[in-house]
Amino acid sequence: MTKIRDIAKRAGASIATVSRVVNGSGYVSAGMRARIEAAVAELGYTPNAGARMMRSGSSRMVGVLLPALDVHFFGILAHVVEQALFRQGYHAMICSTAESPEHEAAYVAALLSQQVDGVILASVTADSAAVDRLRAADIPIVAVDRALPGLPAVTADHHAGGRLMARHLLTLGHRRIAVTGAPGHSAPVQERIAGITAELAEAGLTPLAIRLAADHGFDACRALAAALLAEQAPTALIGTSDMAAIGALHAAAERGLSIPRDLSIIGFDDLPAARYTLPPLTTVAQPIRSIGEAAVLRLVARMRGQPLPPPPDLPLVLMERGTTAPPAP
Repeated sequence: MTKIRDIAKRAGASIATVSRVVNGSGYVSAGMRARIEAAVAELGYTPNAGARMMRSGSSRMVGVLLPALDVHFFGILAHVVEQALFRQGYHAMICSTAESPEHEAAYVAALLSQQVDGVILASVTADSAAVDRLRAADIPIVAVDRALPGLPAVTADHHAGGRLMARHLLTLGHRRIAVTGAPGHSAPVQERIAGITAELAEAGLTPLAIRLAADHGFDACRALAAALLAEQAPTALIGTSDMAAIGALHAAAERGLSIPRDLSIIGFDDLPAARYTLPPLTTVAQPIRSIGEAAVLRLVARMRGQPLPPPPDLPLVLMERGTTAPPAP
């Protein structure tokens, strides 16, 4: 088995210098670091994680708890967070809670047993017992996508996003505006709906209908929009996410509606798929990558006992594409 002294001999370095590189602690010149890393790769050295944790007091592991990795927003967010943690010298343990308090509690127990250094999470509920358990263990936490009381958070302004979607349709002249979305219990979805209804109220309007589903997959979103369109005749439909809007596009096409002549549709997120629909989806973009990177920087600061970076600027941008237009005369 390769040992640190073998790496030191191959790289022409002291054992102490090799230890600093392997454990990610202390200064080592770029040239020496490169020689040591080359020797590590050549000799196939794998440090003992338990021993390293005992020496440094750090596992270099971070838990990442997200509701559903099959939802494109969270899949992108998980990738961004994992890469940003890796650049900071940490490894991500990514867990999908399936919007379930039981799943969340089980994963928190597992993360605590692994002695993670910190956790980034989008919690199922604001009063999560699992989050309380992390607090009790004095684990640094940063909330992402949805705020949690008393914790630093990195999240877009979902209420403002709802207002922006509604305002765009009002500016085009729409008055019969319906809403579909999922999952209905999600705090960001509820905040976007609150923004939509507030913006419509200022114009003297209420949503023609609001339909919410528990499942945020494509089939559920399409079925939800199909049921709404069978009952109502809106001139515009707001999807509280791009997936909800894309489901509505398919439901409208199945009813023989032309987009945007017969029905305008707008979403939220600006996922890559939004550019590939026919016509391309009008949506409100939230900066997913900036959210993930900022969450990592805030967590790393907490784990290292440093001051928190200032709250990031996370602008929402209307991406006006081909699915919205003035209502037909």
